[in-house]
Amino acid sequence: MSVLSDLVREAPGDSGLSRVVAIPLAEEPGIGARTIGGYLREVTERFGPAEALVFNEGGERLSWTYDALWDEARTTARALLAQGMEPGARIGILMTNRPEFLSAFFGIALAGGVAVALSTFSTPEELAHLISASEIRTLLLEARVLKTDFVAMLEDLEPALAATSPETFASARFPALRTLVALGGAPRGAIRDWAAWRAGGKGVCAGDVDARLAQVTPEDPGGIFFSSGTTSLPKGIAHSQQAFAIQWWRWPRLFGMTEPVRAWTGNGFFWSGNISMVVGTGLSTGGCVVLQRYFDADEALRVIAAEKVTFANGRPHQWARLQASPNWGGADLSSLRHVPRGELVYAHPTCTADWEVPQTFGTTETMSLCTSIGHHASEEDYAGSYGVPLPGNELKIVDPETREVVPVGAHGEMCIKGPTLMSGYLGKRPEDCFDAQGFYCTGDGGRVDAQGRFFWEGRLTAMIKTGGANVAPEEIDELVANWPGVKRAQTVGVADPLLGERVVTCLVPIAGAVIDEDALITHLKARLASFKVPRQVLVCREEDFAITGNEKVKPAAIRTLAERLLAQGAA
Repeated sequence: MSVLSDLVREAPGDSGLSRVVAIPLAEEPGIGARTIGGYLREVTERFGPAEALVFNEGGERLSWTYDALWDEARTTARALLAQGMEPGARIGILMTNRPEFLSAFFGIALAGGVAVALSTFSTPEELAHLISASEIRTLLLEARVLKTDFVAMLEDLEPALAATSPETFASARFPALRTLVALGGAPRGAIRDWAAWRAGGKGVCAGDVDARLAQVTPEDPGGIFFSSGTTSLPKGIAHSQQAFAIQWWRWPRLFGMTEPVRAWTGNGFFWSGNISMVVGTGLSTGGCVVLQRYFDADEALRVIAAEKVTFANGRPHQWARLQASPNWGGADLSSLRHVPRGELVYAHPTCTADWEVPQTFGTTETMSLCTSIGHHASEEDYAGSYGVPLPGNELKIVDPETREVVPVGAHGEMCIKGPTLMSGYLGKRPEDCFDAQGFYCTGDGGRVDAQGRFFWEGRLTAMIKTGGANVAPEEIDELVANWPGVKRAQTVGVADPLLGERVVTCLVPIAGAVIDEDALITHLKARLASFKVPRQVLVCREEDFAITGNEKVKPAAIRTLAERLLAQGAA
């Protein structure tokens, strides 16, 4: 257990209780500057003339070096300072994955501000909630995304935008909001033009930007993300500067990436996992972030081949869409080396990668991962776990009812604290976010062993209780998602007079695919304990499958769907 002993300062074997203390952050190798702006400055000093990002769309290719990204970010910072932005001001970004998103994100940090990432999947009601809850002072937006006209949406939410000028704009609905800047489309009303707004910062000297950056500390506010709730409006989650920087530095080490990585995703940077993993693997290695505004299977296959992507970050249902593309057979995926949950991609004849993502556990509240061992660890090191707390973190397992720490090996709720833990939820008191010892209690079930390894057992609220045993739907869904032809899946518990709950998997096939339910169940029987194997697999239509705007499944609605389909089958 030498690998684990190097990572854990206090293990449950020492006390008999489910409490694990990792080594201090100061002992973690490879951690550089711990502010967002300091991170960009450090990677620019290391890799300046190398290609940092590329935007390959519509027959045009835009490439920025690290030096260019630094200059573009400083231009945005100057524009913010020119309009009088105060330190700590919240600046919203409503954009797809494009160069301007990253220049805005880093520019806000260089000016001492706090970036607020807003989802381009937002409905009018959701967007109004995001703007109000975050109290942003300035909104930097992409005027149109696919069929959504965000300028028109904002004018509907706040009519003063169309009726006033940038100089006279004041919002009754969003009293904190003062400035809106649109990328693309003609400026109108109170909304400023992107290029003209950025040009307004020319009179701000470089020393003013440097002075702002020098004032920022690792513990200062860095950014705000919103969770994608399945039953309520999204929650705002505030993170420190160091939460971003630490994770950016550590992803390549944990993934075993030593060469410059060309990192791609078709998922928005307004989700913390994407901006954490893709920026970290790309920029911390001297590699490149390959941008795609939104996921499109045909375009993804073209961009991956054209830009020789080595790391593709997505989800199994997106890999199923790649397989269903008419361009799949002729695609060149030979450059790929790292694909999380990539079994479907690895099946392509040109792909020779055999990398497996090391087991990690994380949440938006911990700015992605908080437990792991790393790619260098063996199966014996992991022993089926999700690793140990990462440096600087402390983990405990508590009884969900009494909140007391349980004995080693006992089941309970996983709680975590450390340097990448959120500062809190917007509008919530600290006592509503953390327990008395400062831990965030995740709502995830699990246990730890004597060596300090964490064994995740799924969401406590989603757990299926069948025949007295607990079943985590996620364990089944990950296997189903990698079955050929499956687009998305959700396993639920349906009331059963004998078992209490019966395990049922609902899935949606990709267009034209035929799913052999019996063959799938046979496949699962070889990989799951018997009580976890679904009693039924139900093939559903896309329009019946309840998902949120970011394709997050609503388990309660899927349970209702399963009950209805089973009742129809029994009738």
